[in-house]
Amino acid sequence: MKVYVAGCGGMLGEAVHKIFSRSHEIKCSDIDVNETWLEYCDFRDFDQYSSSVESFAPDLLIHLGAHTSLEYCEENPDDTYRTNTLSVEHAATMAAAHGIPMVYISTAGIFDGQQLTYDDWDQPNPLGIYARSKYLGEKIVENRVPKHYIFRAGWMMGGGPKKDKKFISKIMKQINAGATDLKVVDDKLGTPTYTVDFATNMERMVNTKFYGLYNMVCGGETGRFEVAEELVKVLGLEDKVSVSAVSSDYFSQEYYAPRPPSERLINYKLNLRNLNLMRDWKLSLGEYVKDYYPGYLD
Repeated sequence: MKVYVAGCGGMLGEAVHKIFSRSHEIKCSDIDVNETWLEYCDFRDFDQYSSSVESFAPDLLIHLGAHTSLEYCEENPDDTYRTNTLSVEHAATMAAAHGIPMVYISTAGIFDGQQLTYDDWDQPNPLGIYARSKYLGEKIVENRVPKHYIFRAGWMMGGGPKKDKKFISKIMKQINAGATDLKVVDDKLGTPTYTVDFATNMERMVNTKFYGLYNMVCGGETGRFEVAEELVKVLGLEDKVSVSAVSSDYFSQEYYAPRPPSERLINYKLNLRNLNLMRDWKLSLGEYVKDYYPGYLD
């Protein structure tokens, strides 16, 4: 296939480029041209976005980019909705007009956390601007694009020190800075999602006609505290670095945006279709550190 990937400059984009370029002709764009394989395109500008897509004439449009910092989104609602929601309308308009399938990436964060786990059919109830902007994107794609794939990710890990701005990177930076006692919340539950596994499962799905909405996260139920403990174990630093449990109130000034207590997803539909390629999160975390943080392991 000819595949156009918009907003491809981040941690997930790195993995999508790696996986899709093996078997497909791809064109990747972003406003941050941080790789030789990226072209500049601001998908918030419909004319610019449509011109870039139409010049390539893809068989599939993958829309990746979004603001993912919850605090940024709370402080900048206009930019958030332009980036996370209106740009999705642009992509949906083009996909529908050209009759091509579209991929949209959503998030476990659209749920309110009142359940311990959520399957593909549970009803979202977004708590903050980020979550609302992403859920609106889901509805746009569902309503406007007949052939669509919506994949809900959990806590993303991937991209390495260059592109990972999420939990694993933050813990690694603390360890690099000499921290010997990590303060980690024990009241936030979720499901890690390795970008390489996610891109691999995505590539498998777009080669089917099983359009629709899918939870797509790594296997295993866990929380922030357990992930930090496992990372220290993977690094072989159990004797040097401890992990201490704190409540979310400990970080309330830094992370003040509303967050659900549980973001645990179940890949129910993928399992029913026998198309769940997502591995256990501990296996994926170990591979991530090995492949993207060389020199940290003995």
